[in-house]
Amino acid sequence: MVITPAERMNHIGQETAFEVLVRARALEATGRSVVHLEIGEPDFDTPGHIVAAAQQALEEGFTHYGPGAGLPELRQAVALYLKRWRGLDIEPARVIITPGGKPIMFFAILALINPGDEVIYPDPGFPIYESMARFVGGKPVAMPLREERRFRFDPDEFRQLVTDRTRLIIINSPHNPTGSVLTRDDLVVIADVARERNIVVLSDEIYSRILYTGQHDSIATLDGMLDRTIILDGWSKTWAMTGWRLGFGVFPQELVPHVERLISNSVSCTASFAQQAAIAALQGPQEAVDSMMAEFTARRAAIVAGLNELPGVRCLEPDGAFYAFPNITGTGYSSAELANRLLQDAGVACLSGTAFGAHGEGFIRFSYANSLDNIQLALERMGGLLAKGQPVAQL
Repeated sequence: MVITPAERMNHIGQETAFEVLVRARALEATGRSVVHLEIGEPDFDTPGHIVAAAQQALEEGFTHYGPGAGLPELRQAVALYLKRWRGLDIEPARVIITPGGKPIMFFAILALINPGDEVIYPDPGFPIYESMARFVGGKPVAMPLREERRFRFDPDEFRQLVTDRTRLIIINSPHNPTGSVLTRDDLVVIADVARERNIVVLSDEIYSRILYTGQHDSIATLDGMLDRTIILDGWSKTWAMTGWRLGFGVFPQELVPHVERLISNSVSCTASFAQQAAIAALQGPQEAVDSMMAEFTARRAAIVAGLNELPGVRCLEPDGAFYAFPNITGTGYSSAELANRLLQDAGVACLSGTAFGAHGEGFIRFSYANSLDNIQLALERMGGLLAKGQPVAQL
């Protein structure tokens, strides 16, 4: 029997970080040493008070189905959190809790995009934006982010991308993979177009607390934007809770019942005991987040300085998130070639810039969610490979 997948499966992509992680693990299984700078996952443990809250919830019986949109007490906690950290007045009824942040973007695109509708997304950018837009029959439209603008979009170029078919604009700040942060003026440009053309904005703010200077600015705070913005956020990055699978979205009220039906038809609900842990994260002490940020700040300084000392490499200092995105055109390698050689010959796992779109060519992404010692080891191995122009010694 030959099973033929549905035609739509030809249009769905993959997140390369997990593919590279598998390859790196396979190398390690043969005895090779690999420094993992490929995966966007904090290397810290989830803070103890959050773990304790989950344990208590399990003991108290939070092991059953809950409301599809999330426990009321967590939706309320999210609304209060957004008031405190972003100055937003959100009705808890507009908050949707999901198992991870990806369902928010998937449900938003499913609920909004008809075949042929255009979705503007950042390139380079998180690859699932384009994948999901294409999967539902939409037309992904790349918004280039260039090094000369510190990986922020060009306003005039952006305006030219908008057409009568534009249905959704996706922004991500702080940004994966470049670490760029949109300015207030950048947000005003997008908001002006969204209001004028009646377009919804999906604002991916999952790295909002991983910011090295200033305070996070959400486009939803601009006049008239709260009712046309979908905010995507969650617990994975800020509280080192990637494996907990916890995300939240804030939706315009008109979309909430549609998203609730999508939840009912897909995941039913998010784990109840995990939601109790999520409340503890939002309302409990934040010292662990501060400590993590202090460590990320030191790692950022180390990796940026080290990359800028490598032959043929230059690297801007990221303003947010925990990624370095150096220009490697001076090495003579393409992005994919260098990423492959770094893994196979130097034992450094990273991602080709093209994993994030065509405009990522000439760049490599390194996640510095790893120890300073491992970052230094990776830099030494990269230096050895680039200096020799040939594979380094067997590790």
